[in-house]
Amino acid sequence: MLNLHCPWKQILSLTAILCVSTSSYLSTSCSASQPPLAQAQAIAAPIHLPAPEPTSHYTRSHPAPVSPFLRWQEMPQAVAWEIELSHNHSVFHTTKKIYINGYNVKLPDNYPSDHFQWRVRALDIDAKPISPYSAPQTVYISHALHTPLSPEPTSVFNNGNGTVLLYPVYNWIPVNGVSKYEVEILNAPPENPHGIAPSIHRIDTQEGHNFDCYDRKPRLSTKPMYWRVRGLDEQGQPVGVYSPAREFTVNPAAEWQIATYGDSISHGGGNISYSPSQFEYSYQSYLNFPVINLSESGDTSASLLERFERDVLPFHPAYLIIMGGTNSLRAATSATDVIADLTELRDKCLAHNIKPIFLTLPPLNPANIYRAFQQTTAEDWQEKFAEVNDFIRTQTHIDIAADIPTEDGLLPTYYGRDGLHLDVPGKKLMAQAINRAWDKVN
Repeated sequence: MLNLHCPWKQILSLTAILCVSTSSYLSTSCSASQPPLAQAQAIAAPIHLPAPEPTSHYTRSHPAPVSPFLRWQEMPQAVAWEIELSHNHSVFHTTKKIYINGYNVKLPDNYPSDHFQWRVRALDIDAKPISPYSAPQTVYISHALHTPLSPEPTSVFNNGNGTVLLYPVYNWIPVNGVSKYEVEILNAPPENPHGIAPSIHRIDTQEGHNFDCYDRKPRLSTKPMYWRVRGLDEQGQPVGVYSPAREFTVNPAAEWQIATYGDSISHGGGNISYSPSQFEYSYQSYLNFPVINLSESGDTSASLLERFERDVLPFHPAYLIIMGGTNSLRAATSATDVIADLTELRDKCLAHNIKPIFLTLPPLNPANIYRAFQQTTAEDWQEKFAEVNDFIRTQTHIDIAADIPTEDGLLPTYYGRDGLHLDVPGKKLMAQAINRAWDKVN
């Protein structure tokens, strides 16, 4: 069995996908608890998915360049992908290290043919197949096409409910062999599309790795913003050119009535390799009313309190849906301290004519957390969660935790494969509970 723990640790350390990727957690959790493998069963029922559906097609009349990008349908239950390239039934390349539904092909030097075949299948956390291979697809290439290489952006914001993020996460299909990227944020379309040089409209850059970048700064402007990405070599020099620029808007003057506020469970993402910009993993996308997402991965109850004035007040929401404290409680922070933070956050809201609506905290599965991320959980987490949830139930609240089935008090793998972030079924349960209760709490 191939052990994917190292790739997951590498990806998480580079992208901060975990909502608990803070030094305070890492420094306290190991001393506060023991490896939790005996606390719960980490293995769920086997997953059997249909074959992935390819979405990129290259024909003789419309061939690909010599380094084509292959795309296929996203399948939320897949953690990774295995792709196989062949020519005349002879396999010349295969890899399991694909964590987004696309792949940039790098053909061997002096590849002698004008075509090759490919197929792809879904993998689980242990790199075991959970779907059949897709039907083989023939890709025709033209050696006369020398399109400059650039990553292929996949994040699309402002495209439905829950798709406006104060802290955007930028995703792309990476260039084969490149692991370091620069994301450029602009306040106008670039004057040099597909260029190498920075734009005169640049307002900031963020460093990304592999296939995504979690923006660590809030992005808000009354005007549209743009993002694009380019690969870098080990010396920081460009590999190819910038990708096409994508527009997004986070406008505080747009009269948002309702905002959501929390850590990565509210920010979005799940199933280890899916980010908040893959919106099927955001509960906000299933709500019956529009919201803006002001959440940030990595937040504790203390950091929610600290950034309130900067990140909430510019939007003047009438309602703030709050879920916070998971990161604090599963580390060494006491329930008393989390309750104090939530109480102060409530008072700040009320002082600014914002109605706070708290969500109860869903359960964890420490064994699955350890299995996915090699991070331990405080042994008394259940007692602390119960104490905080008892407090939340005395406030204006929606009891989402009551709607999530448990197994011996633990989060079932079906609802959160990594033991922490709710997957699509869990996010839908969250939204259903909020939709059902909304008229009673607003």
